Amino acid sequence: MPDSRASRPRLILASASPRRRELLAQIGIIPDAILPADIDETPQAGELPRPFAERLSGGKCRAVAEGQGGADCVVLAADTVVAVGRRILDKPGDEAEARRHLALLSGRRHTVITGIALRRCLDGRAWSRLVATQVKFKRLSEAEVAAYLASDEWRGKAGGYAIQGLAARFVPWIGGSYSNVVGLPLTEVTGMLEAAGYGP
Repeated sequence: MPDSRASRPRLILASASPRRRELLAQIGIIPDAILPADIDETPQAGELPRPFAERLSGGKCRAVAEGQGGADCVVLAADTVVAVGRRILDKPGDEAEARRHLALLSGRRHTVITGIALRRCLDGRAWSRLVATQVKFKRLSEAEVAAYLASDEWRGKAGGYAIQGLAARFVPWIGGSYSNVVGLPLTEVTGMLEAAGYGP
């Protein structure tokens, strides 16, 4: 019986995130190449969270796909944004900013939005999707904030926390995709890959 995997396009993940690689591996998807996109990830003045996630994921996907010279490949890019209302909580640059993020998240709900972009290098066909998950934080004590900051787990994380790590103790409730909060909504990504010809 022919192996369907032999005829499917190469999969390129346009992300350096180890969490995204681990999530894909969890459902049996191993990218053929990891090519992080080098684009400016600074929010534009007045940019709202959903358009920001969509712009960055699309920009990363195009940047990597255009470098493939029309090869038979599929590029997958994603960008995850943590938002409190209209405010984007980006990756904190230092401990003081991480503390401000945690203070905003403490005792309230926020939204985690992932923009997903997919592009076939052969013909330029593209797919995109936004997935949002609601996350509630319990009210954090000063001791809890201090201990979390001391762990350094906040570094390089949108919103300054990782739900799959120590911050799991802060989250009594989520509404929506858990894997989206980690960095990649797997159900939606699987459907998009199948639409692009990268099936099981």
